[in-house]
Amino acid sequence: MNSLSTKILLLALFLMPGLSGLAQKISVSDLTVEHLENPLSVDAAAPRLSWKITSPLKNTLQTAYEIRVGTDKNGLTAGKGIVWKGNGKTSQSVLIPYEGPALQSKTRYFWQVRVTDNQGNTSPWSSVQFWQTGLKPGDWTAQWIAVSEKDTLAKSPLFRKEFPVTKKIRSALAYITAKGLYEASINGQRMGDSYLTPGWTSYRNHLQYQVYDVTASLKNGTNAIGVTLGDGWYKGRIGFGDQRRFYGDTRALLMQLEIEYTDGTKESINTDQSWKTAYGPIQAADIYDGETYDAREEKAGWSTAGYNAAWANVRILEKGTEQLVGMSGPTVKKHETFKALKVFKTPKGEIVADFGQNLVGWAVLKAKGPAGTRISLSHAEVLDKEGNFYTVNLRSAKAQANYILKGNEEQTFEPHFTFFGFRYVKVEGYPGELKPEDLSAVALYSDMTTTGKFTTSNTLLNQLQHNIQWGQKGNFVDVPTDCPQRDERLGWTGDAQAFANTAAYNMNVAGFFTKWLKDVQADQQPNGLVPHVIPNVLGQKDGASAGWADVATIIPWDMYVAYGDKRLLEVQYESMKKWVGFISTAAKNNLWNTGFHFGDWLFYRPDDDNDGRAAVTDKYLIAQAFYAHSTQLLINAAQVLGKQEDVEKYTTLLKEIKKAFIREYMTETGRLVSSTQTAYVLALQFDMLPEALRASSAERLVNNIKSYGNHLTTGFLGTPYLCHVLTRFGYTNVAYDLLMQESYPSWLYPVKMGATTIWERWDGIKPDGSFQTPGMNSYNHYAYGAIGDWMYRHMAGINSDPSAPGYKRIYISPKPGGGITNVSGELNTPYGIVSSSWKIEDKVFKLDVQVPANTTAKVVLPFGGKETEVGSGSHHFECNVQ
Repeated sequence: MNSLSTKILLLALFLMPGLSGLAQKISVSDLTVEHLENPLSVDAAAPRLSWKITSPLKNTLQTAYEIRVGTDKNGLTAGKGIVWKGNGKTSQSVLIPYEGPALQSKTRYFWQVRVTDNQGNTSPWSSVQFWQTGLKPGDWTAQWIAVSEKDTLAKSPLFRKEFPVTKKIRSALAYITAKGLYEASINGQRMGDSYLTPGWTSYRNHLQYQVYDVTASLKNGTNAIGVTLGDGWYKGRIGFGDQRRFYGDTRALLMQLEIEYTDGTKESINTDQSWKTAYGPIQAADIYDGETYDAREEKAGWSTAGYNAAWANVRILEKGTEQLVGMSGPTVKKHETFKALKVFKTPKGEIVADFGQNLVGWAVLKAKGPAGTRISLSHAEVLDKEGNFYTVNLRSAKAQANYILKGNEEQTFEPHFTFFGFRYVKVEGYPGELKPEDLSAVALYSDMTTTGKFTTSNTLLNQLQHNIQWGQKGNFVDVPTDCPQRDERLGWTGDAQAFANTAAYNMNVAGFFTKWLKDVQADQQPNGLVPHVIPNVLGQKDGASAGWADVATIIPWDMYVAYGDKRLLEVQYESMKKWVGFISTAAKNNLWNTGFHFGDWLFYRPDDDNDGRAAVTDKYLIAQAFYAHSTQLLINAAQVLGKQEDVEKYTTLLKEIKKAFIREYMTETGRLVSSTQTAYVLALQFDMLPEALRASSAERLVNNIKSYGNHLTTGFLGTPYLCHVLTRFGYTNVAYDLLMQESYPSWLYPVKMGATTIWERWDGIKPDGSFQTPGMNSYNHYAYGAIGDWMYRHMAGINSDPSAPGYKRIYISPKPGGGITNVSGELNTPYGIVSSSWKIEDKVFKLDVQVPANTTAKVVLPFGGKETEVGSGSHHFECNVQ
């Protein structure tokens, strides 16, 4: 053997152990149950289990999995005490249903999984995760309790109970909910890190409860539970005007603490007649108006054992008709904390702190001063053009936190049962000089994992992406609100459906929308009408507006495509069908031209419109387009669910809907009765026009855009689809012209004006610094942020495939333009992270793609459209720029 051969052999022998080790590195992680990590109140009879696969090897696909489930963690890892073993020879690793024996309520099930791939590797067993089943109706032995007299005071009531523990505890779980909002503690320790609990649902239909593992909080001897209640959405001001007590006039508490001892015995500490109540330091708490806290009224040690005071007996309430349900989505939690960038005096002489970011949450204040000193914190999104504090756009919402000091000791204050939308805080009555370190701001929003990242070579676009993300954070506070600051903060359906796809790129919203869609279904009227806002706190007939009520079909389908959740379609299918049925009943000869509609809300309207430049789109044309869209989505869902009769029925209906559209709204040459951008966008997006006339209609759309100097004129319903339609019909360059436009109306105009979130109006602040109509001028209103969907799909090129939902199959198809020299996009899909990063150097387009294990991707290069099928792993592509 020559020396070269010897070296090659030695190198091969040296590398073999490494290759063997590499092959064994396939692993399983990120285990979830019903989209949640280690959930504590699963109601589903057959929970779905998901996991992600990590492998350094390219083209990795799962070929089989093994799941084991048991009620003892240690027994599970030892292979003992297993209640179910699941096996599947499939590549599916998302939402695999449990198929073992019937699950017992209020029981913790441990589980783990291992997988085999297409290269003969088997992973180790994953780490052990768990889910806890919730309570069945018959498991609730606690009673609803309230204050002893009629609940008429604005003050927040306190409830407490002492109880002994004499044996060693194995586990202790607290099940708790309220009519109103609650904060609970055991032995002075706060239960959990969730806020605004139990959250907002269609209370008359169902009410969520939370579960806390409080094992570590209990001790031998006497223990104490303490709970504070607030008005919240249940009893406080909600909706328009001075509407209060919409759901009820009595705040109430329901709690069940279940203790299991090491000797196998169990005990339940319930809310009942033995609890005591008094009023505490919160003098008033309201979602819109804020909170007043008098520290002089604090009751030191009231939630600990040994507290001795003459408190009143509680009152037992009748059980309500609403269902008690476990959590299907995330709770609201604290997230980012902001320091005050500066504290300054306005021209009017007011003391104001600037946090540099329009956020939703509250300010945390440190203060020390004489007893009775009253400090007021007011909240605003913007300053006026003179630099003064501006709150006119809050309408009647006071949005104020008031703190009354108890004496000369430093205290830290923050609210409990309210939230604010703000960048600026005006501080009045502060004793001494307010310094930046005395004030911070904390962001509150639903605990959704960030899944998307998007950056470009353009700083303005990067700020736009930042603004889109913060619009989502600020308005995804348990329900998808339109705005978080004024006397509204409602779950407007039109805003939610417009933004849902963008939301699913930025964050994991699977659980968030699963929870909210239950309320859509609950508040939908028997005749199929879908209300304007969900939960519905308006009138029973306030609904059925095109593009708003279509949330019943749009979001279920969008979430199915994004997360592969077929069961969500199954659950929402009847709601989808009822909504299309409502329209069909309202339509005459398949033409939906009746009823109230918001239309293309907040479209372009110049102030002095003498030459008719306002982009007014016929509301019934819009309605007919969405009638077709909802019908198409119903057909899609029926196909997925195997409902062939419905597929045939609604396919026939869809043809008639489109015929009616053409008869009523289109000339023979393809001109629409409303020659607006929105009219052509919707007609093209929803395939309303004969195929032979679509190209000319797209050209009409482009000519319209150019006639406005490359500006958009669309409102809430046209904007989400505008750039998608342009790209679909070969006008990506025009889409970039719109995206990069910096003057009003455009996406970048607010960015140039200093926005840190998305505005409700294209010109919320005018070039001269004056404001739009203050009665409706929010500076945190995410609907126009729907452009984020196009940015991810076409700039970064990351696309899902409806035929293989949840990103089981991925399309990577970036489309450069607009003078952008690089774009980087990333999305943590149900299967793992997919990324697409490109740059242009020396007239060469260079693309780097990362595809997660257990998926495949089709990569389509620009400038010629070369297509390549790839498996998991890293891939590099290049092509010449034409």
